[in-house]
Amino acid sequence: MSATDPARVAVVIPALNEELAIRGVVESVLAIAPNVIVIDDGSTDATVERIADLPVTLIRHDQPLGKGQGLRDGFRKALELGFDAVIAMDGDGQHLASDIPRMLAAARAYPEHIVIGARIRNKENQPPARRRANAVADWGISWGCGVPISDTQSGQRYYPRAALDLADLEDDDFVFEAALLIAATREKKLGVVSVPIDSRYHGEFRGSHFRPVRDVSRITWYTIKRVAHYGHIVASYRASHSTPPLIVDPPTGA
Repeated sequence: MSATDPARVAVVIPALNEELAIRGVVESVLAIAPNVIVIDDGSTDATVERIADLPVTLIRHDQPLGKGQGLRDGFRKALELGFDAVIAMDGDGQHLASDIPRMLAAARAYPEHIVIGARIRNKENQPPARRRANAVADWGISWGCGVPISDTQSGQRYYPRAALDLADLEDDDFVFEAALLIAATREKKLGVVSVPIDSRYHGEFRGSHFRPVRDVSRITWYTIKRVAHYGHIVASYRASHSTPPLIVDPPTGA
């Protein structure tokens, strides 16, 4: 079996106070992929109780440690259990399990690539502040990676085995996801391909833990330091902004 077979992929879902959505998210994933790892990041609501009877691997934090630590622990558990790849997705219902087959199809077509579920469909649904923050992040993180990337802030991603080796990156919270992209492209020489998914920001979702000004500022400062660290600043900028991002759109059910 390959690293794109659902049986060889762990779906990692960090969750903090997601009692309204988590059961529906996990059940929809289990209908497609049998291996789910939920990281409860110190929830104070009924998140854990809502999935207590479902066949998932559960990791619990006594207190909130941030999304970065949740992903880190999920990656480590996936490696411990012998999986070949991870699909990460949020626990609030913003990401659809039905997009997983398309992401796996893209991973089959583009080996040694991270696959991002890029929220470029129905983009008008994004709040203006988030849209601006995401655009700034795409501009900067693409530069940090040295390759153009669409929707660097999406939490729905396929990570091949080589990317899982970066679980010990020390960066926290949302900066961890930026650090993963930069280290994966620069040090593991992985590519990045995006698969279009819907932008879903309707009222049924709880308020985002992402804070556009605070978190984009932290991500930007981190990226600036990494661009300086790797050098070839002008060449990296040209490589990341002279061509459009790689976007593929496998058919539903691919």
